[in-house]
Amino acid sequence: MKSIIMLPILLALLCGQSSAADKAATAAKPNIILILADDLGYECIGADGCTSYKTPVLDQLAATGVRFDACNVQPLCTPTRVQIMTGIYNVRNYTDFGHMDPKCVTFANLLKQAGYATCMAGKWQLGTDPALPRTFGFDEHCLWQHLRAAKDAPSRYMNPGLEINGVIKDFTNKEYGPDIVSDYALDFIRRKKGQPFFLYYTMMLTHGPFQTTPDSPDYGKKGGGKNSARPDGINQHFADMVAYADKLTGKLLAKLDELGLRDNTLVIFLGDNGTQRGMLTLMGERKFYGGKGLPTDAGMHVPLIVSWPGKAAPGKVSRDLVDSTDFLPTVCEAAGVPVPAELKIDGRSFLPQVRGEKGRPRDWYYSWYGPQDVIIAEFAATRDFKLSRTGDFYDLRNDIEEEHPLKAATLTGEAAAAAKLLQGALDRCKNTRPAAMAKPFAGPKKRGRNHVDDANKTDANNP
Repeated sequence: MKSIIMLPILLALLCGQSSAADKAATAAKPNIILILADDLGYECIGADGCTSYKTPVLDQLAATGVRFDACNVQPLCTPTRVQIMTGIYNVRNYTDFGHMDPKCVTFANLLKQAGYATCMAGKWQLGTDPALPRTFGFDEHCLWQHLRAAKDAPSRYMNPGLEINGVIKDFTNKEYGPDIVSDYALDFIRRKKGQPFFLYYTMMLTHGPFQTTPDSPDYGKKGGGKNSARPDGINQHFADMVAYADKLTGKLLAKLDELGLRDNTLVIFLGDNGTQRGMLTLMGERKFYGGKGLPTDAGMHVPLIVSWPGKAAPGKVSRDLVDSTDFLPTVCEAAGVPVPAELKIDGRSFLPQVRGEKGRPRDWYYSWYGPQDVIIAEFAATRDFKLSRTGDFYDLRNDIEEEHPLKAATLTGEAAAAAKLLQGALDRCKNTRPAAMAKPFAGPKKRGRNHVDDANKTDANNP
């Protein structure tokens, strides 16, 4: 199965499809903003049940829009971002951590070809070639970890080092990186208000190291960057960072209101993977520990909130499965942009569910997770059950941490039916990885904590 199309060929095909009618319709196209928070699990948003952090803006966004309670992404940053941007499972196009194949076609490529102004602002981590943002369809960009990869990248927070449209810019007067990126994103919106725009806002918060924000009383003070535990065991600086991510979301919404763009703008907010492993969050009396890097609920279940005044069903909570391949077809459908069949994407649009319609809900989602030199996990799952390529089966209703694997031969009833469905999903995805990208499958004895730790170290916290 050929999974990647040469970009110039695809764009030539799209150019041939354009018409005067397409151009005339450009002015009616909605603006689209996709906000991707870094290391923010499902448990961190008040609307999803969190009681440790304050997220009033996101809570209100959920109350007036649509909240999805079963959005699952990949357990780590780059794998998720590749899936989100291409609509294709990692098994078919993922190369290595911190890199995306330049031949990949992204949602920005498709929207740009349809007349959208495109911008990416925030965390990059997809390769250090200066040409890559434009190759992937972004007219302009304000990025962290673009020209300087993880081991060389300066701080993303106080006194940050960024790359703005390919020019390195370091700040040394206690500026806050998320503020600089936010200001750039808001300025892009202001400058492009007269045409449809697509903003991919890859917010740098709330990834470690957990430090003070400009709203913290000790911001910029000596020793202010050290972790601070509250009496309830919650990390106060992480709480500050969650609150600041919420605040920056509010600034963006306020700018849309100020410019009269809010009703014609689709806003999507989600996390890129679970919260840092071991991070305690309270959901009422329930203690939840982050599982970033783990191919489990704690590492892959993230918040998803969608707002589109007048079009999104207000206050709706959808239990439908969503995974990270579904965002490309969703934003393309909202923009009225067809997804070329040649791409053979794996995702399906959840825009009908946003509008309150039934749509085509997923029966399962699939994950091939190999962030570095080995495959850590491969499985298919429903809301309640999960089947690994190794044959391990989990009843997630009673074993959400996956401590008690079952064997398919022992199952009966609903579980047996689920195992049959999920085996079919795994069979469908078998042998789809291009030979040039093949990696060894480590097997159940070599997978697990050591490789997960290695993956987390690759996405290292920068001081």
